Amino acid sequence: MAKPLTLHVAGHEVTVTHPDRPLFPELGLTKADLVRYYLAVAQGALRGVRGRPMILKRFVKGIDEEAFFQKRAPENRPPFVDVVELRYASGTSAKEAVVHDAAGLAWAVNLGCVDLNPHPVLADDLLHPDELRIDLDPVPGTPWQHILEVALVARDVLEEHGLAAWPKTSGGRGFHVYARIERQWLFRQVRVAAETVAREVERRVPDLATSRWWKEERHGVFVDFNQNAFDRTVASAYSVRPTHDARVSTPLTWGEVPGCRPGAFTLPSVLERWAAIGDPWAGVDASVGSLASLLELAEQLGPAEKPPKGTGRRTVTMPLVEIARAKSEAEANEGLERWRHRHPDVVEHLRPADVLVDRMRGRSSLWYRIRVNLQHVPAGLRPEQEPLEVDYDPWAGMEWPGGRADPAPTREVSTEDTRCGRAEPRRAPSFTSPGSAAPGPADREDRPMPGAPRTSGRRVG
Repeated sequence: MAKPLTLHVAGHEVTVTHPDRPLFPELGLTKADLVRYYLAVAQGALRGVRGRPMILKRFVKGIDEEAFFQKRAPENRPPFVDVVELRYASGTSAKEAVVHDAAGLAWAVNLGCVDLNPHPVLADDLLHPDELRIDLDPVPGTPWQHILEVALVARDVLEEHGLAAWPKTSGGRGFHVYARIERQWLFRQVRVAAETVAREVERRVPDLATSRWWKEERHGVFVDFNQNAFDRTVASAYSVRPTHDARVSTPLTWGEVPGCRPGAFTLPSVLERWAAIGDPWAGVDASVGSLASLLELAEQLGPAEKPPKGTGRRTVTMPLVEIARAKSEAEANEGLERWRHRHPDVVEHLRPADVLVDRMRGRSSLWYRIRVNLQHVPAGLRPEQEPLEVDYDPWAGMEWPGGRADPAPTREVSTEDTRCGRAEPRRAPSFTSPGSAAPGPADREDRPMPGAPRTSGRRVG
């Protein structure tokens, strides 16, 4: 194992431990290579994360193992990394990392972060987002070209309502469209504006796009407006994703969008692209716009359709069976294969979008739920709900603040994001200087305290 690597970055000294640790073995890329990548594209990467609270998504055992999500910044962080405190209804709080320069990027990568996951606000005002985020999340089987067509429609909607739209690949299956906004609207209003974009996109291309919240009711490309929430984070521009080919969430020009392919944007190719053309998002910070027009359209459209509710839990409108709840995706898929083996007559009727894989937020890491929508299976062949193939309880042994016996409602996360929530904050969380982070392990996503945004159940994108 190589000795630690000491770098002098932005006037600070940063130590990279285990610099020769393989991160992307198929490409021969190490931890040191990932640090050097972020330093090379730092100007662009910092446009997405500078001054924002950021979840530390740490792959301490490599990209083939589950990451854990660290909300609380380490106590022994360097003086060039700040924190901002987020407070929750249970009485817990978390002081998240805030980086300002390239040294902060290198520090995060040294901790095991591969991609960077900032909130849609700046740390000096957590009540008012400064960007609106649209996440285009395809259901399985959706052609890539359809995603791009929906992205172009989303651009048109944003531009027609006075906002500059900025496109980037997600580095995963989807696509992102961002818009910088004036910092005068609360989260509730920003979410309404984003939902209005989704509804208008769906109205214009109903065969391609959907704004339906419940996953089993979607088709084509889900225009995910729920990324606009207090505790939601998304992989930012120039983030390297934990894929074997080291794909990058890459900023594009709109002229590039129709012919782009996500596999073309990898760590090595983005370095070459940066050297050749620089950052297509260089003007993003100067493109701040107003939500007024979108909020006017929201009033014209009227309230969005709400999911059907029964007594207690929602009324399920599709014939769903749950297959597995597992700690890892591999375990969940193994359970699905056992279920498939027992029901070959059912499997032949299933379509790709009928298998619902939900990535759920636990205390500090993801867990996985698999359900099957039997809507295309003849009624006489539909199996009843059976005991789960894998039955993992992510909350086992957890002691809840205030003596609660049960956890708050579980959140489901998009394939591109790490967090979500709803409703507006009513009190500004506090900004904390370096060196004062609270001790304790990373806690789960919890219900915000009065004066902070209140979260609710989420759906997979």
